[in-house]
Amino acid sequence: MKQRYTIDDHLHLEYGSPTRSLFESIRKDILALDPCVSEEFLKHHVAYRAEKSFVDIVPQKNLLRLFLNLPFHELSEPRGLAENVTGLGHWGNDDVRLGFSKSEDLPYPMGLIRQAFEKQMENGEVEM
Repeated sequence: MKQRYTIDDHLHLEYGSPTRSLFESIRKDILALDPCVSEEFLKHHVAYRAEKSFVDIVPQKNLLRLFLNLPFHELSEPRGLAENVTGLGHWGNDDVRLGFSKSEDLPYPMGLIRQAFEKQMENGEVEM
């Protein structure tokens, strides 16, 4: 039987931790993208899926590490903050890594998350 995890299983998402309110904000925005978006807490990260994962969040002590399921060369990211982690080991499942730690920066990573979500939707990878 598959083990089920919750927000309480993530040390860095404890109530009152520096990343908890940041996580709650981005979580709300991701789930609001579309009714088909689901959230799954896994041992080391939180996955957001339509049909498959389009973003994974790895909570860390002072930041949230995002992994986007989008080929790095297809990402429109003018600030140059994202990294290509194709072939590198990490907890997320995807090829683009980005970290952020301030709630005022939330619109920028949400724009990148939206790109990954829309790419999955336009590829017909989600059945309605």
